[in-house]
Amino acid sequence: MNSPNPTSVAEAPRETPPRRRPIRLPRDRHAIVDSFFRFQSLFGLAAVFVIAIAVSPVRNGESVFLSSGNLANIVRAVSEIGIIAVGMTFVILIGGIDLSVGAVLGLAAVGSATLMVDSGLGILPTVLIVLLIGTAFGATQGAIVARLGIQSFIVTLAGLQAARGIARMWSGGLGIPIAYGDGPQEAPEAFSTLSGSINGILPVPALLFLAIGVGALLVLRTTAFARHVYAIGGNEKAARLSGVPVRRVRITVFAIAGLLAALAGIIHAGQLNQGSPNDGAGYELDAIAAVVIGGTSLAGGSGSMGGTIAGALLLGILNNILALNNIDANVQLVVKGLVIVAAAALQKLRPRIA
Repeated sequence: MNSPNPTSVAEAPRETPPRRRPIRLPRDRHAIVDSFFRFQSLFGLAAVFVIAIAVSPVRNGESVFLSSGNLANIVRAVSEIGIIAVGMTFVILIGGIDLSVGAVLGLAAVGSATLMVDSGLGILPTVLIVLLIGTAFGATQGAIVARLGIQSFIVTLAGLQAARGIARMWSGGLGIPIAYGDGPQEAPEAFSTLSGSINGILPVPALLFLAIGVGALLVLRTTAFARHVYAIGGNEKAARLSGVPVRRVRITVFAIAGLLAALAGIIHAGQLNQGSPNDGAGYELDAIAAVVIGGTSLAGGSGSMGGTIAGALLLGILNNILALNNIDANVQLVVKGLVIVAAAALQKLRPRIA
């Protein structure tokens, strides 16, 4: 009995099933959903601004919230947190966290007061030394994370304690008041401009925050360094295999966070006319909140500087309108917590819908 020819079996005609056209959702819906998540911080900022206008107390027929003095107070209040949040954005984009920035602010405030009041240094040497201290502190933490492979949460938690300890030893555990003048134990009068405003409208700290925010925004949009930051946050192993200098970028990112925290400390000392080792307590949490509300993923690799700026302003407006309405401080903390959770929940929903 002859066996069947395998060639004839292989060449037997087969019925090909008809092609199914892929099911696609309308492009308009995709565009709307994508735009919502991409600009969620701006939508949130606009919503909180409108709500603040609606519930604002009215005095003499005018909204207290919309008064020029109150709006100036808002941007002044968010300037320090906003500057720290800019540095925190770089750290979170690579999938890290920096819990030491509040303590570095306190260290910088103490350093500013001590160098000018006790050591008699001028503004420029003081600012340069304090910024160098903050940058070196951040870079050291980044080097430990990058070279020893320890989680940034642990390293910066230890850094928080170390910075507080150094600040207390430097100041003797006491706040150092800043008096202005030309005599001994007095700081240069020009340092007081940090608590002033331009034309009586725009506070100097807010102007510095705006300049730093715009500069960081340009860096994230136009530089190779930014592409490396996003690549490390997205997939560190793939970034390393692609030739990205992971260690160097990680150290640089933490150095930037330390630098900006020190700058915020200088501004803080200028606004309060003192430097205390306890300054900046809890600022790291507000900075992280601003970054999360701004849409940056805590897992790294996704986020924007514009979102962080909007997130900082949203927190400032929220704090302001709650205070104007004499809401209990404990209730204010609960409301802020709910806002942060809502922002984090939106991040989890984005890949499922968009």
